[in-house]
Amino acid sequence: MKRRLTILTLTTLAAVAIIGVVSTAPSPAFAGGATQISGVAFFDAVPPEPPVCPIEGTDYAGADYALVMTGDLEGCLYTFVDQPPDSSPSGTYRETGTETFVGTTADSEEEEAGTFKTTYRFEAKYEDVDPLSGEIFGRCQHPIVEGSGTGIFEGVSGRLDFKDDVESGTFLYRGHLRY
Repeated sequence: MKRRLTILTLTTLAAVAIIGVVSTAPSPAFAGGATQISGVAFFDAVPPEPPVCPIEGTDYAGADYALVMTGDLEGCLYTFVDQPPDSSPSGTYRETGTETFVGTTADSEEEEAGTFKTTYRFEAKYEDVDPLSGEIFGRCQHPIVEGSGTGIFEGVSGRLDFKDDVESGTFLYRGHLRY
């Protein structure tokens, strides 16, 4: 009797777990037509090479830095850091700001381009936060500002998430765009 009760209990728990997973799986309607994106970003070229994403003399003068975006998004991500960033003696670093992406998507026509803006929050752990050196890990979230899209990105919303690849010095991104 005890063995049957144990089997019945385990079977019931398994059925409840399966029903829970199936009921929480995203449906196409829930996804809202979002397009999944991913790729790699890196800091723009350092002299003597000419920059891929020039800052001076452009509409993005005053940006703190630019990232070259490759993959599903191709172009430049101009970053404006809110001052001052926040850090702790333990090596935790937090930074917020705004960004403007200028470019296109990998599957669009070459002449199709546009822009969109994001806000972002970056969090990382460093061996030393003054100056920033020895990054252990880093990640950031970039929600797209609704209504900021132009050109190919007109009406876009969504989010990008970055994870730092500390060894290669690149930034892996993934996310979704919704039109």
